[in-house]
Amino acid sequence: MTAPARARTSDELIRAEQPVLAHNYHPLPVVVAHAEGAWVEDVEGRRYLDMLAGYSALNFGHRHPALIEAAHRQLDRLTLTSRAFHNDQLAGFAERLARLTGQDMVLPMNTGAEAVESGIKVARKWAYDVKGVPADRATIVVAADNFHGRTTTIVSFSTDETARSGFGPFTPGFRIVPYNDLAALEAAVDETTAAVLIEPVQGEAGVIVPDDGYLAGVRELTRRAGCLFVADEIQSGLGRTGRTLAVEHEDVVPDLVLLGKALGGGIVPVSAVVGRREVLGVLHPGEHGSTFGGNPLAAAVGTAVVELLETGEFQRRAAELGGVLREGLTDLVGRGVVGFRSRGLWAGVDVDPALGTGREISERLMREGVLAKDTHGSTIRLAPPLTITEAELRSALAVLAGALAV
Repeated sequence: MTAPARARTSDELIRAEQPVLAHNYHPLPVVVAHAEGAWVEDVEGRRYLDMLAGYSALNFGHRHPALIEAAHRQLDRLTLTSRAFHNDQLAGFAERLARLTGQDMVLPMNTGAEAVESGIKVARKWAYDVKGVPADRATIVVAADNFHGRTTTIVSFSTDETARSGFGPFTPGFRIVPYNDLAALEAAVDETTAAVLIEPVQGEAGVIVPDDGYLAGVRELTRRAGCLFVADEIQSGLGRTGRTLAVEHEDVVPDLVLLGKALGGGIVPVSAVVGRREVLGVLHPGEHGSTFGGNPLAAAVGTAVVELLETGEFQRRAAELGGVLREGLTDLVGRGVVGFRSRGLWAGVDVDPALGTGREISERLMREGVLAKDTHGSTIRLAPPLTITEAELRSALAVLAGALAV
């Protein structure tokens, strides 16, 4: 008999990736093999507390039992039909997601970037068909330091040169204004404006929380100007900030909301554009689509995600534990932390540059059994699963304090 192949070590697996994987990521040197709840385990059996949660894709933790059960149940029945046919899971998913978000219609897609691209197309179509903008003249106003994805259209309005440089020529039709600046936004909006597209909290930029009243101001400005308000809630939505959607902190209802990440429960890619009927209703057969968008497996998992959020439990947990997170980070200000921003169970932490870069701090945390990730300079992001316990969260904060004391 042939002896079973020896399992490769973390170092061997990392080296094996180098010649065969495009180098579009710079991951921490940990190779995850198993996970459950807020914990992951590498191939050697070392355990780590996950304080990143897949950039909010794992809001419900790794392998949440209700989501795994929904996936297993659907895997035994039907996984894909394409949208050439109907499937028995899609209607229920769309009904419940629309109700959860207070909207009328759903456009199902797969990835967050697809949701953003879809939102852009819908906004432009609405501008031509409903607002009466002359053909090919529609503009969309966006915020500096945004992160909406990395497709060629999306990087066309990015201000991050790492994401943008080398990928031109760029798609026209976008105007960039400072985030959290209503005066600049108003000056950029005119009769050609189809939409204002912003993140209610800028995640990649370091969890930048706008001033109170900013989101309500955007809503009022777009209403007066006769253009759409498109909120990218791909990271901020579905419980992360202590509400189902981050715009709910100001009782704002956008015309379109972009969802992704947590909508797939960390199991399958699921994204969606949800919005008003008179906006999403501009699409007609053949104008937009996706072979996998709205597939029955995705719809079954997405429905299970909505069911979890319908209870309000995860929104409450994010709000309550967000207080613990703020308290712990406040205690660290002046002790290695120069400042932080948080909303719900989500924080951007600015570390004293004298103590190391964000990457170096993340590596120290990893060596002590906590996984987090840097963003820019000496800033790290903390976004644990909403299933984390208070004791686990306090433990992670203690590890952070220790890493800053080195």
